[in-house]
Amino acid sequence: MNRKWWTLVVVCAATFMLLLDVTIVVVALPDIQQSLSASFSDLQWVTDAYALALAALLLTSGSLADRFGRRRVFGAGLVVFTAGSLLCGLATGPLMLIVSRALQGVGGAMLFATSLALLAATYHGRDRGTAFGAWGAITGVSTALGPILGGLIATSIGWRGIFLVNLPIGLLALLATRYRVDESRAPHARRLDRAGLVTFTCGLLALVYGVITAGERRWGDPVVLGSLGLAAVLAIAFVLIEKRTAEPMFDLSLLRTPTFLGGSIAAFTMNGSLFAMLLYLVLYLQEDQGFSALETGVRLLLVSGFTMVVATVSGRLSGRVPVRGLIGPGLLLVGVGLMAMGGLDADSAWTRLIPGLILCGIGSGLVNPPLASTAVGVVPVQHSGMASGFNNTCRQVGIAVGIAVYGSLFTARLRNGLAGHLADRPGFADRAGQLADAVHDGRAQAALLSLPGADRAAAGRAIHAAFAEALDTLFVVSGAVAVLGAVCAVLLIRGRDFLPTHSGTTGSTPSDSVAAPVG
Repeated sequence: MNRKWWTLVVVCAATFMLLLDVTIVVVALPDIQQSLSASFSDLQWVTDAYALALAALLLTSGSLADRFGRRRVFGAGLVVFTAGSLLCGLATGPLMLIVSRALQGVGGAMLFATSLALLAATYHGRDRGTAFGAWGAITGVSTALGPILGGLIATSIGWRGIFLVNLPIGLLALLATRYRVDESRAPHARRLDRAGLVTFTCGLLALVYGVITAGERRWGDPVVLGSLGLAAVLAIAFVLIEKRTAEPMFDLSLLRTPTFLGGSIAAFTMNGSLFAMLLYLVLYLQEDQGFSALETGVRLLLVSGFTMVVATVSGRLSGRVPVRGLIGPGLLLVGVGLMAMGGLDADSAWTRLIPGLILCGIGSGLVNPPLASTAVGVVPVQHSGMASGFNNTCRQVGIAVGIAVYGSLFTARLRNGLAGHLADRPGFADRAGQLADAVHDGRAQAALLSLPGADRAAAGRAIHAAFAEALDTLFVVSGAVAVLGAVCAVLLIRGRDFLPTHSGTTGSTPSDSVAAPVG
């Protein structure tokens, strides 16, 4: 094989691995909860730790790669990601798993930030189009296959297998990187914005910690208020630092371009609605409906399958149809699909979700391919890496914040629902909170078995009803988030913001046709 094509193989393998881990873990979370005696908030952190580390370090990793060498940072990312995967597979408790997932996210940020830069430095002309097209196809396939592959591995090998499968891929990719990938650097690399990195990372961590903790302690708890207050202070500090730094991690002036701002909001709301809801859909399908990890993954193919098919069509249309004509309607379909899944009750079957899952898949397929162009197509070429990195950062922040907020809402709604359904049952007034905690921590079955036979059926039905009602609330809120994103996309994204390229067209860069990752 020609040496330059090894770069494409290695980059695609690494991208497949890191994006697969965004969604592959979701269907295994109930098994992880039982195996490690993890709480509901632990499950939220297993997903959020990865997303937060990825979001916090994407922009910084790009700066490091420009300065110290893209191949070097890419190789270091493979080492960190593979080591994190090994530790995840060997985790003996929730804390070890959460920290290991964060380590995976650090490696993932280093890989993702350098992937397109390596391809751009290696390929030119028609070969560059081929390379970017292959990379785009991999991003779509990896996120789509996550739930079904996670279900297959978790069912046949166990949940640890979804992490350990990364080891051979990571080691082979590392060897190929060392001996078959050429080094490249930016001629004028930006300095590392340490103050920006610290305030941005700590602010995100404080925000997510506060929201997740609110689900356990209530919103008025001093710890929750302190965390949210700290997040606000650090957010203000980040803005002030970026305004005064000569070479900021993120140039805030980019947000003055309406299309860039609209695309960033669309990225946040896309992942903060549908993809943040995947955790709760999985919990409903496995904990309430009783499906296995594999059976759950098969049902979620209704989303990922339609996303893949529609994304192919959307990618071809993006050169002929205004970008907001795809992103706005796509987000609207996602919002309608999420709301259409509402109306669940104790007797609902999973088939009640089918129309909504299909609409969400179609909407996601419309949004993802053109979304990258709202970042890289409206900024000068010297800012394209920063713009693309910020767009992907918005995606990860959307997932992390969405999961945290929905978790707090879910917990509060579950407690209130159980209290209401058991209020007229003598002796259950004090047990409603205990049952809610049991459902919250994945111990619902054990809690039911501890009850007298006469009360078991009533408590079981109350749990099903409260679970469905809590999920209904999340469908309404997440649907509203997607609709808000649709409105912002239509109002802010405009064709005149796209910069002309060498071909004389507007807004068509090599990465416009790339299907941007959903996770």
